[in-house]
Amino acid sequence: MFNFPILIMKSLPRINIQNLYSFRPILLLRDDPGFFLSAIGAALGLMLTAWISHSLLAQDIPWLIAPMGASAVLLFAAPSSPLAQPGVVIGGNLLASLSGVTCALWIQDTALAVGCAVALAIVAMFFLRCLHPPSGAVAATAVLGGPTITHLGYYFVLMPVMLESLLLVASALILNNLFRRRYPNLRPSHHRPTQQPVLSGGPGINAADLHAELIERGHLVDIDENELIDILIQAEKRAEFRMAGQTIMSEGSTKASVLSPHSPRNTSLK
Repeated sequence: MFNFPILIMKSLPRINIQNLYSFRPILLLRDDPGFFLSAIGAALGLMLTAWISHSLLAQDIPWLIAPMGASAVLLFAAPSSPLAQPGVVIGGNLLASLSGVTCALWIQDTALAVGCAVALAIVAMFFLRCLHPPSGAVAATAVLGGPTITHLGYYFVLMPVMLESLLLVASALILNNLFRRRYPNLRPSHHRPTQQPVLSGGPGINAADLHAELIERGHLVDIDENELIDILIQAEKRAEFRMAGQTIMSEGSTKASVLSPHSPRNTSLK
């Protein structure tokens, strides 16, 4: 017979100072003034979505559901994330609302229904490559939203979920580009052969190595492979520029020491 408390305790990582330190908040770019634009964009995007939905929807249909607030955080605070791209937002919310309504209609136990709805949404989003974390809340809302939501049935998928998703994405397209923030993040493929090194120096890392390492990690890494390659290439160029600058400064200081006033006269005239 299994002793589940002991089994659970053994599966947990050992608690020490280093583990506790890893729970600290992730350091973001606090010096980047873009977070003001993120806040303004989210506010305007949600207000526009709410106003338009309120004018189009009937009185008995919610004109703004809570998960849209979570979507707004990704759309305006992390517009370059693969989890925030237009097709991902719309597809994720579509699949999640379908799974949520289906589980709400066919599973009587609320706790079981909400768990199955979110699980089904995750599986569907992974298979169709449109994983959008706030969509989990959409699936839960379809089950836990109360009579106002449940009486809509599958109409909930179209109104309000799809309408609000489209409006919020449209707002993000307009406002992010108005703020000179590229959205959607359409980075052109490098068309680099998988065996060709990504970096000119070092051990010769290629695109196949990066892809294999991302797969080997066994969990989702929130970055596009092409963007990762671009970051590595630009970082290498930055390092080369920095090293070239240091070399020039080093050569300049050497010449200055040769031509210093304390140098012998015949040396300084060479």
